[in-house]
Formats: sequence, structure tokens, C-alpha cells
Amino acid sequence: MRINWIATSAFVIAIAALPAVASAQFTETQKGTGVGVLLGAGTGAIVGAAVHHPVAGTLIGAGVGGVGGYAVGHELQQQQDMNYENRQAIYSQQRQIEHQRREIQQLQQVQSTE
Repeated sequence: MRINWIATSAFVIAIAALPAVASAQFTETQKGTGVGVLLGAGTGAIVGAAVHHPVAGTLIGAGVGGVGGYAVGHELQQQQDMNYENRQAIYSQQRQIEHQRREIQQLQQVQSTE
């Protein structure tokens, strides 16, 4: 009975902490790792309780979940960084195009007055 209570408590705590981790001001890598650890710990606690080792299950699940969450979060962070760099390049090119349009208009005005 005590084992089931520990597993249930760990799972409830993990699920309750998910929104806080997911919405906090962390990088995607940090969020992914945190969510992975929490989900892994909760799942590990349940599996560990089934085999009468809830603490070991929790720790193993947290480790495996953390590694998986880190991998997913890191990939998302790299995609976000690449998207940011692409947006910056597009904005820079748009400013250059607008500057060149103004120069063309000025040259056309000069030519029309001559």
C-alpha cells in the first residue's frame, strides 16, 4: 500500500509541475529537459511501483526522460535560433530593398528635371 502511495504521489507531483515548467521563461532546451524529467519520473514511479521498486523506477525514469527531453528541447531550440536568424536576414534585405527604391526614385527625379 505504501508503494502505491509513493508512486501516485510522484506521478501527481510530476503532472502538476508540468504547466509551471512549460510556461516559465526558460529556453526550449531547458523546458524540454524539465518536462522530460517530470514525465519520466512520474512514469518511472508507476512502473517502479508495479515491480515493487518505486524509488528506483522514479530515478531511472527521470534520467531517461531528462535525456529524451533534452534531445527534443535542444532540437527545438536550434530550429528557433535558425528561424530568428532567417527573420533577421529577411528584415535586413527588406531594408536594403527599400533604401535602393528610394535611391532609384531620387535618380528618376533628377533625370526628369534635367
